Amino acid sequence: MTPFKTLIATAALGLSALAAHADEGEVQHYAVVPSETLEQALANFAEYNAKVREVLAREDLTVADMEEIHEYTYTIEVALAKINEELGALPETLEALHLASEAHEPDEVRSLAETYFETAGQLSQ
Repeated sequence: MTPFKTLIATAALGLSALAAHADEGEVQHYAVVPSETLEQALANFAEYNAKVREVLAREDLTVADMEEIHEYTYTIEVALAKINEELGALPETLEALHLASEAHEPDEVRSLAETYFETAGQLSQ
C-alpha cells in the first residue's frame, strides 16, 4: 500500500471512530450478536475471542484486519457486560456460603449453595 493510500485509510478509520463516539455517546456502526442470557454471553465471548485470535494470527495486519477486530469487539463487549451482570454477585454469594459453613448453619448453607450453584453451574456447561 502506498503512503498516500495508507494515510487515506488511516484518516477514514479515524473519522469513523470519531463518528462512532459523537454527540449522544457511543454509536454502534456494526451489528452486534445479542447476549440475552449468560449461556449466550459465554458462547459469544468464546466464539468472538477466537475470531479475534484468528485475525491476530495473520502475519501482516491490514486496515481491513483492524476493522474486522473492531467489529468483533462490539459483540465481545456486549457479552462481557452480560457476564459481569450475571456473575457480579457470585463472589459475594460464595463468601456468604463460606461464612455460613464456618458458622455451621446448615439451612443457610443449603440456601446459599443453591443460589451459588444456579449461577456458577453455567460456567462449567
